[in-house]
Amino acid sequence: METRPLATTGIDVTRVILGCGNFGGIGSAPDFFGQGESRAEAFALMDAAWAAGIRTFDTADAYGGGRSESWIGEWRRARGVGEELVLSTKVFNPMDRGEDSGLAPERIRRQLESSLRRLGVERVQMYLTHAPDPETPLAETLGPLEELVSAGKVGAVGASNVDAATLAEGLGTYRWVQNSYSLLDRGDEDEVLPLCAAHGLGFTPFSPLAGGWLTGKYRRDAAPEPGSRMSMRPEPYLHLQRDRIYDALDELGERAAAHGVDRATLALAWLFAQAPVTAVIVGPRRPEHLEPALRALELRLDEAETAELGEIFS
Repeated sequence: METRPLATTGIDVTRVILGCGNFGGIGSAPDFFGQGESRAEAFALMDAAWAAGIRTFDTADAYGGGRSESWIGEWRRARGVGEELVLSTKVFNPMDRGEDSGLAPERIRRQLESSLRRLGVERVQMYLTHAPDPETPLAETLGPLEELVSAGKVGAVGASNVDAATLAEGLGTYRWVQNSYSLLDRGDEDEVLPLCAAHGLGFTPFSPLAGGWLTGKYRRDAAPEPGSRMSMRPEPYLHLQRDRIYDALDELGERAAAHGVDRATLALAWLFAQAPVTAVIVGPRRPEHLEPALRALELRLDEAETAELGEIFS
């Protein structure tokens, strides 16, 4: 598995990062804690990722109400995996309904300690703010994050779900960005990606298939399958239900067929071809869902086709 340096952090990440947001839940949403992948299914996904050479796992304290971190820690111990696994985790969301949230200094310190216990490690290489905190001035957040790096408990600090203004204010502390980015989600191209390029920041996008839309699984006149994102949490994707999007997906399918691959593989290959992208976070529901990302690494798109694909979805 190819690796790349995460900006100037001294951390190398595999170009495919295993997203563990569905372990024991669906992201950080308390309504879905206890759902998502079971412990056995999570172990199977981690085994498959490890066998494929993926050595970077991404999680968050609130994923599955702590289940994601706990299961990663249990898997590490069961498989005898040590420092060769690069861990990325995050802080902001509540651990359960009614519990506190945010990026106040004491909460950051407390949450990191609880993350380290669940993961079974003394330090985590990559630590991110999961979202901006409107209740806490950013300067009050950055100080304790830098202290954690100085103390050796965190290797480097990043920002997730962040806009350009917040990122600009956090330059010097934030070393990379983890935002949604795909053929169907291009907002970061206006300001965030240029800012990353100008200041040498890494970029590790999540939701590279736009909640499954870029696989072609959602059809114009068909209800989404039970258990899919559109059946469980459709709100972030309702704006995609337009003829123009379906037409673009049809063309993506035709171009994928010309390459002898599926839509997901071609969409991921487009993402890997973007110069600012350090690595891509994929969140498979089953081990075989890793295959498009692995194939995409081998599908080298030239500049012309990369631009054409981007134009189809612009």
